Amino acid sequence: MKKIEAVIQPEKLNDVREALADADYPGITVTEITGHGKQKAKVQQWRGDSYRVAFLSKVKIEIVCADKEAEGIIQIISAAAFTGGFGDGKIFLSDIREAIRIRTGERGSKALS
Repeated sequence: MKKIEAVIQPEKLNDVREALADADYPGITVTEITGHGKQKAKVQQWRGDSYRVAFLSKVKIEIVCADKEAEGIIQIISAAAFTGGFGDGKIFLSDIREAIRIRTGERGSKALS
């Protein structure tokens, strides 16, 4: 099993969610986060004054899937979250040793479906 974590721009969340649902993979966890990458901060204007926003709003999507599904899901997220600009985000892939469905006690890939 694999865990996919994608940090994307908030305005791309609906595009990613719809693309995953169209591919019959609707199960995701979404968390609102803040952070920065190489761009560090953003200068914004408010009532004529400039100020720096040190942390930018992002969304983290987490998906646990079968090994064979991981590459397809990564491609879907990459395509749906792409703008071509700075801050499009990152995708991280890790191995998952075990998954357990609390309600039934099912383990492994059975717990994912």
